[in-house]
Amino acid sequence: MARVPCVLMRGGTSRGPFFLASDLPTDPAARDAFLLTVMGSPHPLQVDGLGGANPLTSKVAIVSPSRRPDADVEYLFAQVGVQKPAVDTGPNCGNMLSAVGPFAIEAGLVAAQHGETVVRIFNQNTASLVEAVVQTPDGAVAYEGDAVIDGVNGAAAPIRLSFGDAAGGKTGALFPTGARRETIQGVETTLIDYAMPMMLLAAAEVGLRGDETPEQIDANAALFERLEAMRREAGARMGLGDVTGSVIPKIGLLSPARNGGTLTSRYLVPDSCHRSHSATGALCVAAATRLPGTIAHPIGAQGFGPVAVEHPGGKITIALDADGDSVRGAAFVRTARRIFEGAVVVPARLFDVQS
Repeated sequence: MARVPCVLMRGGTSRGPFFLASDLPTDPAARDAFLLTVMGSPHPLQVDGLGGANPLTSKVAIVSPSRRPDADVEYLFAQVGVQKPAVDTGPNCGNMLSAVGPFAIEAGLVAAQHGETVVRIFNQNTASLVEAVVQTPDGAVAYEGDAVIDGVNGAAAPIRLSFGDAAGGKTGALFPTGARRETIQGVETTLIDYAMPMMLLAAAEVGLRGDETPEQIDANAALFERLEAMRREAGARMGLGDVTGSVIPKIGLLSPARNGGTLTSRYLVPDSCHRSHSATGALCVAAATRLPGTIAHPIGAQGFGPVAVEHPGGKITIALDADGDSVRGAAFVRTARRIFEGAVVVPARLFDVQS
């Protein structure tokens, strides 16, 4: 058996193991086999691994030093299937991203400063740069604090994530088809790629109020069948090819705000409803809200201030640098927790195939 160093961390409203890339198989196929074994997939309970039987707790972060002059570390996100033997490194995950800075500092990849430490992160999934400001008051990562994010119990130290130009990370353009609104199978949609490729539509267009619980949405098999057909067409239009089996583009079902926010979103991942909201998905929804002509723009309150995206667990607030024609940057606050550290035990044969 092989014992591989591993740290289990919560990042935002997600959770998963963090690894140094140097500790994993270098061959992508061998790496994916390793991750499936670590998480206990495929199995509905992931009983033989670290997964939590939900897409939000079946995520992995792989971190390495960066040779880029504008980055300190590189981060590869992997979404591991729960009941399918699938590892998808297509999308980024902004929630797991929030724990990359603390992990990198404690792994010795970035020197901690007194007060705050800025960690420059290059996301390999979307070829984008993110800046994380981590609290290090005594030259060490602080996890305790007074920042509260909806969907997580208690308070913790704030981690501010700032995104530069996050447009077109997967498709090459903010609006991959060149249109801000188009019809797919009789439903008006917006196909947009800002931090996360998404298909946005009004919840009312598919017979929903928009404030349904995740459990109510997950029980609607006919809805998912209809939306999956639309999503496959959206993926082809966005230049992503056949997205059957891929988790991107994601789906946002939008409706008016109910609790003082800007608008309400139900985020599909895509074969179930997120129990709160993806952070990168919230960035995408927020960007669309500030861009005239999109599905989101008339639903959300008008203006150029922060966008508060309401979700089943509360809301996530995004600060945008936008002018109505483009989005130059965005930032939000998340929290993280280092849960345990040690080694995950896997068969040594998983390291037999190397590139």
